Amino acid sequence: MALELAYDEIKIDDNASLAKTITEADIVHYAGITGDFNPIHIDAVYASQSMFQERVAHGMLVAGLISAVLGSLLPGPNSVYLGQDLRFTAPVMIGDTVTAVVTVTEKRDDKRILKLKTTVSNQRGEVVVDGSAVVKKMGL
Repeated sequence: MALELAYDEIKIDDNASLAKTITEADIVHYAGITGDFNPIHIDAVYASQSMFQERVAHGMLVAGLISAVLGSLLPGPNSVYLGQDLRFTAPVMIGDTVTAVVTVTEKRDDKRILKLKTTVSNQRGEVVVDGSAVVKKMGL
């Protein structure tokens, strides 16, 4: 269970992270849930002839880890995701361990809105997703 932070407890530069190793099952399940069966994700032969030379994870699967941090850790439960800007900067392969990090960059106290820097990096420290999010903290 996630610990719910009160809005007033959240400070500029606070950050939280979540790491996950991307598996073949993650990719197959994501394709089934979303209907995104692009062969670069699910067909090893096709992917071997691509610029990546192997299957890559769906970008939005990887970006979903940002949502997990926002909803579970910072700002955590009782927050509403208002927007997200994303740039996909490098591929994520099966077996890569990626870490999503969110950092508070701005607070708008009158509306309880937070702006956060969002990044996902792989085990080599390469940024694979870069962007920013806007979240409204409800409740506490």
